[in-house]
Amino acid sequence: MQFRLRTKFLLSTLLISTSLTGGSLFFVRRIVRMQARRQIDADLRSSVLTFQNAQHQREVMLRRSARLLADLPTTRALMTTRDPKTIADASVESWRLSGSDLFLLADPAGKIMTFHTEHQGVTAAAAQEFVSGALWDESGQWWYGDKQLYQVFLQPIYFGPAKEDRVLGFLVLGYEVDDRLTGEVSRVAASQVAFRYGHAIVRSTLSPVQEAELLRQSAAPSTAGDPATQDIRLGNERFLTASVELASGAATPVQLFVLKSLDQATGFLDPLNQQLVGLGAEAVLLGGMLVFFISRTFARPLEELVAGVRALEKGDFDYPLDAPGSDEAAELTRAFARMRHNLQKTQRELLEIERLATIGRMANSISHDLRHSLAVVVANSEFLCQGNLTTGQREELYQEVCLGVNQMTDLIDSLLEFSRTRESLRPAHGNVQAALEHARQAVQAHPEYSRVNIEISCEGRADAWFDAKKLERAFQNLLLNACEAVPREAGRIQVTLKETGQGLEARVKDNGPGISAAVRDKLFEPFVSFGKENGTGLGLTVVQKILQDHGGDVVVESSSSQGTVFKVTLPVPSYAETVSGSGK
Repeated sequence: MQFRLRTKFLLSTLLISTSLTGGSLFFVRRIVRMQARRQIDADLRSSVLTFQNAQHQREVMLRRSARLLADLPTTRALMTTRDPKTIADASVESWRLSGSDLFLLADPAGKIMTFHTEHQGVTAAAAQEFVSGALWDESGQWWYGDKQLYQVFLQPIYFGPAKEDRVLGFLVLGYEVDDRLTGEVSRVAASQVAFRYGHAIVRSTLSPVQEAELLRQSAAPSTAGDPATQDIRLGNERFLTASVELASGAATPVQLFVLKSLDQATGFLDPLNQQLVGLGAEAVLLGGMLVFFISRTFARPLEELVAGVRALEKGDFDYPLDAPGSDEAAELTRAFARMRHNLQKTQRELLEIERLATIGRMANSISHDLRHSLAVVVANSEFLCQGNLTTGQREELYQEVCLGVNQMTDLIDSLLEFSRTRESLRPAHGNVQAALEHARQAVQAHPEYSRVNIEISCEGRADAWFDAKKLERAFQNLLLNACEAVPREAGRIQVTLKETGQGLEARVKDNGPGISAAVRDKLFEPFVSFGKENGTGLGLTVVQKILQDHGGDVVVESSSSQGTVFKVTLPVPSYAETVSGSGK
């Protein structure tokens, strides 16, 4: 890639300033990130230890609550009844008094006498299995069911002093790890937290996407002492995390993850980076402005020359060029100005030649057609002057004169059609098929085309608002064009008219040799005629203009050695639309 001189100076300044700013930013960011990580690591360790202490105190309090509730006289009296229905009814008040999420009473054999819970996560059957395997374990357990995790405390109910070991049954209190508890732990630890049971996240303050990422990344739990920390990435955010084992020795591990976001902790680096980038941008701007003013003296002549070249590319030959001095740039500018003047002069000459050639082609075509028709008029007029003609002969000569005059009139009308606008339309309600029939009669009135077979068929309605005279002229030109292409004796032309959802479609199909490739792309241009002895090159152009004035169009749908198909589309507007469109 080639750069201008001024651009090279500016890029050099930009490169130096960007390198210095980027290097400073990199080292500052690295040092601050390291310091921030050390601080987060210390905070996370402190949060884990704080939670462990708080959790120990909570367990002591809840275990004491279970013991006090088991020692109540009402609870002992209730268990002496041995009646499940009585125990179930009377234990509701004890359950409400305990404030627990799960409450059950079991007989000395471990059979559940009553079971209460706020949720149906742990069913009575599952609770029975838990109780059967946990008798005489007062250290605290974790029960899990249907994505609900409970910390459970079991307390024997004694008849008399505990040392006599006369067990009436067992009291079980369970406290769910719910969103409220999770939020409290998060506030105590000042971090994001997540409770994990086996391979499931039970509760957390993380998003669902982050929870799924956490399950895929295992962290080694810390049971005591100084917890270890670990870097993990959850989605697009980096965290520093530590985990604590809540159920030591259990078959299914219960873990608490404490996470602190490294990205949030280092978020203050973004404003710092912006300030550094701002300072660097100011340095780049000042340096660039200095280089700009210095390089202007050298680069300005070349910039003006480039602007002149671009203006010439757009066709502007009068763009002002100033070339003071005598250096190489000034000499090049003056040479370009001379070249531009010569090019403009040559272009004007070519345009004049092309204009004269177009006028000549048009004059030659028109004069040929007019001369042919005038010759017919003059010759037949001379014959009319003879006195020995019969009435029939005079009538025949008169018709020949009229035909020549009509041909000249049609030629003049075709020329005038180009200067007319859509306002010249005089629409009226009529039948397009009738217009096609009139056009066929006019074409077959020519003796040379009387034997050409022209078939017209119609599908559906053919009523519309249109200028009958002009539309007949368009169809007549299309049929004449087809008649000139087909063989005189075996010529066949099929015209199909069909009603569509958008209006009317007419197809004019002939069995001629097809359209030559030399004129296929410019068939509708004026004065384009190929292979026709007396063609003016205006017939199809007039057809296109008339149809476009009506809001339709004509195209060559297909052309081959087996024939050509012209497709005509004509909308069917209402009378109001037609009058409105013709009056614009």
